[in-house]
Amino acid sequence: MEARIDKWLWAARIFKTRTIAADACKNNRVQINGAAAKPSRTVKEGDEVSVRKPPVTYTFRVKQAIEKRVGARLLPDIMENITTPEQYEILEMARISGFVNRAKGTGRPTKKERRALDDWAAPQDFGDFFDFDFDEDEDE
Repeated sequence: MEARIDKWLWAARIFKTRTIAADACKNNRVQINGAAAKPSRTVKEGDEVSVRKPPVTYTFRVKQAIEKRVGARLLPDIMENITTPEQYEILEMARISGFVNRAKGTGRPTKKERRALDDWAAPQDFGDFFDFDFDEDEDE
């Protein structure tokens, strides 16, 4: 039995949606037996599928080519995870290091940057400068 790679990646729960799986194939992040795979490429039992989700490249051996999504408990019947331990070490190092790739001042502010912005934009105390009483009649 054969199945489209984008459907298999979605059915095997490697990607959350089939669209994301197809986009990964189009961006050369999916390989079958070492060759780049387009979304319509078929996968069969025994193929090795490599999926690059930066910073890690996951590798799976296809046990069963399916196109319908199955429960998570049935995944051992569908695929075998043969990702090397070095890849998991890379993932752990990336998790520990935090925001290594984010340039300062780009993206969403960190908690520390947000507090600095709040302190900078906090209302200033101008004392009696703005203390006007508009309720008194000036005509008297």
